Order: sequence, then structure tokens, then C-alpha cells
Amino acid sequence: MPYKDKGRLKIEDRGAVLVVEVDGGPHQEFGLAIAQQLEKLVTRADRDPHVRAVVFTGAHPERFVSHAAVRWLQEGGADSLTVGRRGAAAVVRMAKYVDRSRLLGSVLRRTPMRGALQLERLHSTFLRMNRSGVLYVAALNGSALGLGAEFAWACDLRVMADGDFFIGQPEILLGIIPGGGGTHRSLAAILEGKPFTPAEALANGAVDKVVSRDKVVAQAVELAEHFGKRSKGTVEAAKRAVYFGGSLSLEEGLHVERAEFFARVMSKESQELMLDYMETTDATGDLPLYTPGTYARSLASGSVPGRRPTDGR
Repeated sequence: MPYKDKGRLKIEDRGAVLVVEVDGGPHQEFGLAIAQQLEKLVTRADRDPHVRAVVFTGAHPERFVSHAAVRWLQEGGADSLTVGRRGAAAVVRMAKYVDRSRLLGSVLRRTPMRGALQLERLHSTFLRMNRSGVLYVAALNGSALGLGAEFAWACDLRVMADGDFFIGQPEILLGIIPGGGGTHRSLAAILEGKPFTPAEALANGAVDKVVSRDKVVAQAVELAEHFGKRSKGTVEAAKRAVYFGGSLSLEEGLHVERAEFFARVMSKESQELMLDYMETTDATGDLPLYTPGTYARSLASGSVPGRRPTDGR
């Protein structure tokens, strides 16, 4: 039976936070339709200055995202030419450049190369999430394997339900390896194919919080609202420095950090906040962050309170 994708994203607009329910059909799989809708959602969040955070959760009562739709992967591989490692490297490299050409890309998506193009678009979407000023939070209401786990790891924060759930990379048990960014995780875990329990995932940093299942979405939204109060431009700079600078050599990574810092220190918003900080220091005779109660108010509001209004850029 040919692959038919019925997955969809159900978006609830809560103003600064979008709560998105991932509906992967009866088996809660991640397929092409979800990948395409996710791309559109990331574009929408980036373009809307009012959207500060996006929370993802699963429509299935016990699964965040089961894994990739296996038929989608199998048919994509079967339709492609059989090539060795060098040939595969050439194909995925070509897909990267072809994807940037709308005309050529639309033509080749109807050829056996479409699998490589689909993978390139998905990687591109995950990377856009990493470099975005929008905060992405995965509310894992249940288990996540393979691409489901990689989707959660493409987010900035992860809250997982406690219980008989798991998260991990079983791809090796199907004769493949993680293809959605999961190979940055432990080699031993990839070779074993055994998933982590919520407690193990928390201990090794695969998730950031473990809470009871009935509190997962609420906790994720709370984190999204809290961190979403920071300016979009500064969040973007911090994410770029951590995700992209952190994967380079120390010297190259520090170069990325310097560039992001320099861009922010020149911004109108940062200039206003720093000038206000200095004016408040002169007026009170002490540094604002050392004034009782000011630090707590700053953490709650997302910036040091002062006399100058800012536009939140």
C-alpha cells in the first residue's frame, strides 16, 4: 500500500505562545505532511513579532511522536538509486543546493531525488528553529523514538511526563541510523538502540524536566511564557552562539559569540536598557541588580526594570 500521510498540526493561539498539538494519525507518526506544516509554522513564528514561544505536544494520550512514518522512509529509499557512501554524499550535497532553487527544486521533487530533498528541508527547518528568536518547547506527554526524539531535541527545552514512557534512537534495529540530527547523541545509545526512561533522560540531559503527565503541557507553557519575555533578538543571538558557536572549535566558537554580542550591543533596545541602567545607578547611588528586589523583578519581566520604555525587539 503506497504511503498516505494524514498528519497535521493543530495550532492554538495564546497570544505570545502558540500551543501546537502534533496529530500523527492512529500510530502518531511523523510524516511528510507534519514536516511541511512544521516548516510553515516556523516561518509564521519568525515573521510574527508577537509570537515569542511555541509549545509542541502529542495528540496521542501516551505518545509525543512515535517515530518517523516507516513507509515514508522505506519508499523514499526504494525510489532512489542505489549508491555507495560517496554517491550518497554527492546526492545530499546536491539536494542542499537544489533546495535553494524554487524552479529546479519543484522539478526534482517529482524524481527519485525527492527523498534527499525532503530530508534537506527537514534539517533546514530544525536548524531554523535553532537560530530563531522564538523559543521552542517540547511537552513530551508520552514516548518519543527516532524522529520523534530528534524533533524534541530540535526544540530548546523539553518537559517529559513521568511514567512508563521512553525516549531514544532505535534506528539501528531497522538497519539505519538517526537521520534527523540524532547522531549528536551518545554513540553507545545509538549502537544499542535502547531508549531512556524519563529519569534516565533527565539524568543525561536528554530532557530538562520530568513532571506528572497531567502537568506536562502546563509546565511547558509556563516555561515558554517565562523565557518568552526575553527579547526575541537577544534570544536569537544566544541560541546562535550556543547551538552553532558551541559546535565549532573554541577559537571559531568565540568568534561567533563575539559577532552575536557585537550585533546586540549596538541594537537600539540594548542601548536603551544600558543607558537606563546607568541613569538608575546615578539616581539611586547603587547598581540596580544589587538593589533588593530588582533582580527578582528583572527575571520575571525579562529585562531590568527602569525608566526608559523599550519596544521589545
